[in-house]
Amino acid sequence: MTVSDGQELPSSWREFLGQLDEALSEPVELHCIGGFVISFLYGLPRPTGDVDYISAIPRNRIEELERLAGCESELARKYKIHLQHVAIATMPEDYESRLTELFRGRFKKLKIFGPDPYDLALSKLERNSPKDQEDVQYLVRTAPLTAEVLQERYERELRPNLMARQSWHDGTLKMWLGAYFSKADPGEHTE
Repeated sequence: MTVSDGQELPSSWREFLGQLDEALSEPVELHCIGGFVISFLYGLPRPTGDVDYISAIPRNRIEELERLAGCESELARKYKIHLQHVAIATMPEDYESRLTELFRGRFKKLKIFGPDPYDLALSKLERNSPKDQEDVQYLVRTAPLTAEVLQERYERELRPNLMARQSWHDGTLKMWLGAYFSKADPGEHTE
């Protein structure tokens, strides 16, 4: 069961997000990525101290969000948790149509959404840090992801929007496909 299905939020997260919700001047929708989404939506047991978001709707609320819950905010100092706007992240073209709401109905003004596991994995392609690689490997095993869908979504929805270094990103995806999909246990069946 995911948190969005009713599992209880840890106290610090419940209080941090609840106080943010109360402080907001109007309803805000956050499109989140990163460890927060992988932990709360897909069950990764790694703790995280931030909520990375790529989009706030309405967009003019980003300044308010940073003031209320950014890394220098009173809420961040109190709970050791903060919001972080990720200004540069390339997402697959139609990711918004596949978002899942986390914590549905819990907050009055705050709505938090996370991408499907393929979009979340592809959001990690450009940076491709060791932690990103671990996250993608986790999603491949637990979501589970298929190589065919990941590659097809990359080619159709992400690659055309990359501003530079497409061959570099092609190589990263190829590395992921070889490392994470070809080493299935003989008893495992992949789709």
